Amino acid sequence: MPENELVPHRLLAEGDIEVEMRMPYSSNATFLVRVSLADLECRAIYKPLRGERPLWDFAPGLHRREVAAYRLAVAMGFDFVPVTVLREGPLGEGSLQLLIDADFEQHYFTLFENQPELHQQFRNIAVYDIVANNTDRKSGHVLIDAQRHVWGIDHGLCFSADFKLRTVIWEFGGEEIPEPLLDAVRRVSDTVPLEVASLLDSDEVEALAHRAGWLLEHRRFPVDESGRRYPWPLV
Repeated sequence: MPENELVPHRLLAEGDIEVEMRMPYSSNATFLVRVSLADLECRAIYKPLRGERPLWDFAPGLHRREVAAYRLAVAMGFDFVPVTVLREGPLGEGSLQLLIDADFEQHYFTLFENQPELHQQFRNIAVYDIVANNTDRKSGHVLIDAQRHVWGIDHGLCFSADFKLRTVIWEFGGEEIPEPLLDAVRRVSDTVPLEVASLLDSDEVEALAHRAGWLLEHRRFPVDESGRRYPWPLV
C-alpha cells in the first residue's frame, strides 16, 4: 500500500463511525459519516449491505465490489480510487470510502472539454474501467480536487463475468494504449491479486484476467460501435 494511504486506511479501518446524514439521490442507502481515531478525523462514505436494493444482474454485496475496485486500482498502480475498506459499521458490514473534497460543479464532460492537461488521467480511468468491467462510469463519477487530481468513485457495479462496460469515456477510442498503461494491465493479467480475487466469484476473477489479456493483445482503446455502451443518466 502506498505510504500516503497508510494513515487514512488505518483511520477508516479502526476509527469510530458517527453517521451525519443519508446522502440524497442515491439508489442504495449511502451515508456521510465522520470517522475518528485518537486525534485523527475524516469524513467518509459508508455503504452498508443492508441498504442495497436487489439487482437482477448483480448478487448482493456491492459494498465488497467497492473495496475490490480500490484494491484493483492499487494493484495496477493507480491512485484515483479513494481509500476504501471493508468493515462493520452502524448498520452492519459495509464499505467505507474516504470522502474527497472535490469541486462538485465539475464532472467528466466539463473537465474533458476545458482541460486537456487532464486527458492522461482520463486515459488511466478508461483502461482501468475495461479491466474492472465498470458498468456505471457516469460523468459525475469523475471528480477533481484542488490539487488538480482526478478521482473516480462509485464502483459497486463492476466485475461482472459478462462484459457489459458502460462509460462516458469514449473519446480515446482507436488510440494506441501507452506502454505505461499496458504495464499497469500486466500487473493483474497473469494472476489476479488475492486481495481482489477474495472479494469476487471465481468466474468474475477469470473474466477479469481475460479482459486484461484482451487489452494486452489489442493494445488500443476500444470503440463503441453500437453507441449503446453508456450509463444512464449520463451525469
